[in-house]
Amino acid sequence: MKKPTVSTLKKYLNAMSKIKAKYITSERLSRVIGVYPEVINENLSYFEPMLMMDASYNLLELVPVIKQYIEEQEEKKNPLIRVTPVKKKEVAQYETLNDFVYQKYSVGGMIDKGTELTDRDLRVMKKLIGEELAKRKQK
Repeated sequence: MKKPTVSTLKKYLNAMSKIKAKYITSERLSRVIGVYPEVINENLSYFEPMLMMDASYNLLELVPVIKQYIEEQEEKKNPLIRVTPVKKKEVAQYETLNDFVYQKYSVGGMIDKGTELTDRDLRVMKKLIGEELAKRKQK
């Protein structure tokens, strides 16, 4: 049994809240939403498996369970991590990739193996490598 999507469930809840009735069947909800009752039953059968067999089931009984499911799914959602792009000004500080490594990761002319590369440093390196490859391609 596949899990229903949060957007579909929100659409069902929104439609059920607009209907001023104490008893809502999938048939009645389908007329409001414009979706076949079989599709509604299939989506909501995740919460109540007997819904597929009983066409007269009151969908309002599922509202608290659906709301709880939506909350759980939204908590699981990972926030977007915004990555700021590397600017030419940052890359212009270094003439070559070797210069970058020497300035960032060497102490007294020897490379310090204890330093770790940050994500930002890796993006700068990637840009420098791209420039280096472009120069070699031109030659």
